[in-house]
Amino acid sequence: MKLKWLGHSAFLITADTGTRIITDPYVPGAYDNAVGYKRIGERADVVTVSHEHPDHCGSANLPGNPQVLKGNGPWTIAGMKISGIDTFHDKSGGRERGRNTVFVYEVDNLRIVHLGDLGHILDEATLKALGRVDVLLIPVGGVFTIDAREAEKLTELIKPRVVIPMHYKTPRLGFQIEGVDGFLRLAPNPKRIGSSEVEISLDSLPAGTETWVLEPAL
Repeated sequence: MKLKWLGHSAFLITADTGTRIITDPYVPGAYDNAVGYKRIGERADVVTVSHEHPDHCGSANLPGNPQVLKGNGPWTIAGMKISGIDTFHDKSGGRERGRNTVFVYEVDNLRIVHLGDLGHILDEATLKALGRVDVLLIPVGGVFTIDAREAEKLTELIKPRVVIPMHYKTPRLGFQIEGVDGFLRLAPNPKRIGSSEVEISLDSLPAGTETWVLEPAL
């Protein structure tokens, strides 16, 4: 499987079969151009949307006609299993920013979890529902999502093999949220990959939890 960070919370997951999933595509220029990442030109077979905010629900701007998944599912597409888990965008049960879907993808014998715009620490039942997590895509910027310390706590609770931070301040994102450095000071075994894309297999996973920082492709 290949994993490419397009920018913000948008990733391209490419299975060994060639099936392609895009997570939470943003609308370029959303929020008065605060979302400064370039238009996503990658084609996908499937798109998952964690919630209906413009920096996460830009599937209409993608090329082609991908299948858009929202909610819990489950779905089986080209041998891949995808399911969603209900969570919230805030610490007030959704009263401030609404609901959020955590997506679980089973691709090439790997379990990948995308937390979307999670705004709270997961309870025991939700943690159990996640099951084994090989790759965790986690927001770390705070304000609109969990912050660095909460992300570190969740990482400890989930115990993934690879943690990849997302939804943080970069030169292309104008939101007044934190950058990645605060999380890296707390995160286990941080490594800057120096690329937007990594290839991951069950055999190549690190023995202990590692934090991989990707470069945005767009």
